[in-house]
Amino acid sequence: MSEWFESSDFWTTYAPIMFDDARWAEAPDVAEAVMKIAGLKKASRVLDAGCGVGRISVELAALGLDVTGVDIIQNELDAAKESALAEGVPLKLINADLRTFTCQEKFDCAVNLYTSFGYCDSQEEDLLILKSIYSALKEGGTFILESTSRETAIMYFTSGEEFERAGYTVRTHFEVKGAWEGLLSHWDLYPLGAPADSKILVSHEFVQRLYSAAQLRDILLQIGFKKAEVYGDFDYSPYDQKARTMIIVAKK
Repeated sequence: MSEWFESSDFWTTYAPIMFDDARWAEAPDVAEAVMKIAGLKKASRVLDAGCGVGRISVELAALGLDVTGVDIIQNELDAAKESALAEGVPLKLINADLRTFTCQEKFDCAVNLYTSFGYCDSQEEDLLILKSIYSALKEGGTFILESTSRETAIMYFTSGEEFERAGYTVRTHFEVKGAWEGLLSHWDLYPLGAPADSKILVSHEFVQRLYSAAQLRDILLQIGFKKAEVYGDFDYSPYDQKARTMIIVAKK
């Protein structure tokens, strides 16, 4: 059976909600941070693993990098292609499942950003994604992973919220699965401005597997990365009680 993240219909409906204006606005800064962290130069090869609509891929290409975006959803890749054309930047795009992705080209850097990791049915499948990324890197290449960790999920946990976005009233509900092993997210979409008793237009829920930063760091080292360091943001700030997110920088 296909998993929810393989559904084009899901991404057509929910991508405009998950990737709001703030996420698009931060993309140029994230791309510049990636270039700095990985020590990239013009024409360095970068793999955006799980590129989606090209939010970061296009900005990386605009910096003069040789970027390849990989995603399982063709509609998302089509949107990325349109964005690249609009910006006048070259962008290679591959429709592939990261669990089985292989390529002859080797990259100076690979990124998996904005909580795009931990949604497979099993830890073994998560591991396949990390191994595919490792295999795609050159010796000495850099992998930058940004994700919600167990610690940041605890620090910023909320039971739910309501907001208006992309032509909908959105009501969310979150709950912990197991011993903070996962975070269930439930999203209901209503007509814009609808009262609480209105009929739901679209509903979806999914679970993200939560890894501690130390756990993920150690997994990367076990795969073969020579070094893996954890930060609380792209500016190398400490991964402590003030961390905004989890950033792991690993060297092959």
